[in-house]
Amino acid sequence: MNRHRYDNDTTVFSPQGRIFQVEYAMEAVKKGEVTVGLKNKDFTVLTSLYEPSDEGSMQRKIIPVHLQLGMTFAGVAPDAKTLCRYMLTQALTYRYSYIGEMPVHRLMINLGNKMQAYTNRYDRRPFGAGLLVAGYDEQGSHLYQIMPSATVTKCLATAIGSRSQIARNYLELHTQDFEGCSKDDLICHGIQAIREPLGNENNLKIQVAIVGKDVQFKVFSEEETQKYLETAKRMAANFEPAATDDLLSQGSSDNIT
Repeated sequence: MNRHRYDNDTTVFSPQGRIFQVEYAMEAVKKGEVTVGLKNKDFTVLTSLYEPSDEGSMQRKIIPVHLQLGMTFAGVAPDAKTLCRYMLTQALTYRYSYIGEMPVHRLMINLGNKMQAYTNRYDRRPFGAGLLVAGYDEQGSHLYQIMPSATVTKCLATAIGSRSQIARNYLELHTQDFEGCSKDDLICHGIQAIREPLGNENNLKIQVAIVGKDVQFKVFSEEETQKYLETAKRMAANFEPAATDDLLSQGSSDNIT
């Protein structure tokens, strides 16, 4: 049966119960450049890839939203910027109304409701962007993943975009180390996680941002990022021999998965 009979809007289900418009939006996220987020109790770090164009300009993937709130995305850039403006409007409205900063979890609920509405109306389409939102408030540091299906997930570490599974494998391996990390070590873990999917590619650059205790949301300059990149490479070089020894001590290769 031709799927194009059922993908004209979000109110039509296929015979299998699928909403193709939402699936198309999720595919747009999977095709975007990989982006990573990770946190401990005091800080949240975002790292993302961007590819410079021939003219020297670039598509920045990490966007400050408010004083202690920022986001990165994978997918359709105009959709992500629309959601960024919505979050900024919500944060400013709350600040002027209540003379304080909006709790991050409440902002994420509002954002999820907005994205959910766009999956239910025939005259709208789902947003074709997945977001990683980093924030800090009285409850501590926060990292949220928001997908076009309007799924809002609070995370300790996650990655979205093309080849993000490789980055998630690294994060899963080192998750237990994050809570005891210093700010610099957490940044290095974020850089190392996003370097994992690169392989031998050298034409992509890394962008890094942090927010946390006594630290407003800050996107690092290229010079600052380069310093942390060198530190992350040294950290990876020190880790690899130890990991090899651990594997060899387990015995035969049949025990290695």
